[in-house]
Amino acid sequence: MKESPEEQSTTSRPRRLFTGSERPFDPEDLVMASGRDVTPERVEMAKRLMEEKGAAAIERYLP
Repeated sequence: MKESPEEQSTTSRPRRLFTGSERPFDPEDLVMASGRDVTPERVEMAKRLMEEKGAAAIERYLP
């Protein structure tokens, strides 16, 4: 039986990709989505942004 390309991959990848704010996200997720390293200061800024903008905070970075 032949393996599909998904099964041949050595990296662990999700079978389905989600975009935007359709799933819950943490302040750390928001910092990573912005392409920055996670630091305590950036996490605090992300928390404030999430409180202010809600789900729209991550929409800025994800399609």
